[in-house]
Amino acid sequence: MKNLVYILLLTTQIFFAQNGFEKGNALYQKGQYEAAISAYESVLNGKQQSAEVYFNLANSYYKLNKVAPAIYNYEKALVLNPNDSEIKNNLKFAQKMTIDEIKEVPKVGFAKLLRDFTAIFHYDSWAWIAVSLSTLFLLFFVGYYFSQITLSKRIFFIGMFVLVFLILISVLSAIFEKDHYANERPAIVFAEVAQVKSEPKTSGSDVFVLHEGTKLYVKESLEDWRKVELTDGSEGWIESSSIKEVK
Repeated sequence: MKNLVYILLLTTQIFFAQNGFEKGNALYQKGQYEAAISAYESVLNGKQQSAEVYFNLANSYYKLNKVAPAIYNYEKALVLNPNDSEIKNNLKFAQKMTIDEIKEVPKVGFAKLLRDFTAIFHYDSWAWIAVSLSTLFLLFFVGYYFSQITLSKRIFFIGMFVLVFLILISVLSAIFEKDHYANERPAIVFAEVAQVKSEPKTSGSDVFVLHEGTKLYVKESLEDWRKVELTDGSEGWIESSSIKEVK
C-alpha cells in the first residue's frame, strides 16, 4: 500500500512539474517573462530539477536584463549538463552584461594537463566508461579462456592488459573529477555592489569591489562571511548575503 501511495505521489509530482514547465514555455513564447519565471520556479520548488528548467529560467531572466539570476541559473544548468554547448553560449552572452572584467590566470604544467583530460567527461560518464571497459575485459577473458588458437589467445591476453590499464585510468579520472566537483564551490554575486574585505568583519579594509553577476569561488566559511577567490587569483572576504552558491 505504501508503495502504491509513493508511486501516485511521484506520478502527480511529475505531472505537475511537466505541466508547469510547459506553462512556462508557453508564457515565454508570449513574452510574459515574469510569469514564465514563476512557472519555472514552481517546478523547482517541487524538487523537479533539470538542466532544461534552469536553462529556460535563465533565458527568462536574461530577457529582463537581470544579470545575476540569469548567470546563476545558467551555471545551475551547466552543473546538471556540463557539456551542453547552447547553455555555454548563452552564458557567455549573459556574462557580457557584467561590469567586472576578471581575467583568468592560465594554469600550466602537469596539473593543467590532468585537469583538461579528466574534464573531458563528467565523473558519472567516467564511471560508466569504466563499467563498459570492465564488461569488455570479461569478454576478452572468456575469449582467451576458450580460444584454441595461439594467435587469438595472445591477442585476447594483450587486450586484457590494455583494458586493465584503461579501466584504471577511467576509475582514477572519475575519482579526480568527483573530488574536484565536491571541493569546487562556485558562487555568483547577487548584491548590486559588494565590498570584499581583507578579513571577515565589516571593519576590515576593502580589498576590491565586485558587482552583480560576477562569478567567484568560495574557499572557506566563517559565520556570515565567505572567503572567496576570483579567477585571477585575488582573494578576500565577502558577506554571505551578497552571494549565492551554485552548488
